[in-house]
Amino acid sequence: MDAADVAVSPEAGSLVAADARALGMTLSLDELDARGEAIGRALTAPALVTLTGDLGAGKTTMAQAICRGLGVTEPVTSPTFALIHEYAALAVRVVHCDLYRLDSARAVASLGLDDMFSDSSAIVLVEWPERAGAMLPIASLALTLEHIAAQPDARRCTEVWGC
Repeated sequence: MDAADVAVSPEAGSLVAADARALGMTLSLDELDARGEAIGRALTAPALVTLTGDLGAGKTTMAQAICRGLGVTEPVTSPTFALIHEYAALAVRVVHCDLYRLDSARAVASLGLDDMFSDSSAIVLVEWPERAGAMLPIASLALTLEHIAAQPDARRCTEVWGC
C-alpha cells in the first residue's frame, strides 16, 4: 500500500465508535514519512494529535512529517528534554509536546496545556499522551505506532480520527 495514495479523511477507515473512524496500515519508514506529511496537509486548527508507541517506534519522526505537511520550514526536533517546542506554520501555531519524562499529573499540569488547547489557531502534537491521563481533551487524531518484529524497517500505524 502506498501511504501517499491513502485518503486521510476519517471516512477511509472502518467505524469504531459513533463519531470515530480507524485506519490501520503497515508502512515502510519512507511511507510513514509520506503519511505524516499527508496528515499534516489535512489537519486544520484547532486540533490535538496524540502519538503513542514504544521508544523508537517513530513518534518524533511522524511529528516531524506532520509539521512539514503543515508548512513548518524550520528543523523540528524532539522536545524530550525541553518538553515543549513551538513552530510557526503557514496558518497555524504548532505545539509539539513530549511527556515521556513526566511522572505525575502535577508535573503535566505545570506545563500549562490548557492554554495550548484553548488556542483556536493551534495544532498540538503530544507524544506519550498516556502520561497526562485524563488531563488531555479528546484527540482529533490518535496515532499509534508499533514495531514489527519481522520487518525492522516498517511500522504498524493505527489512526483513529474523531476520537
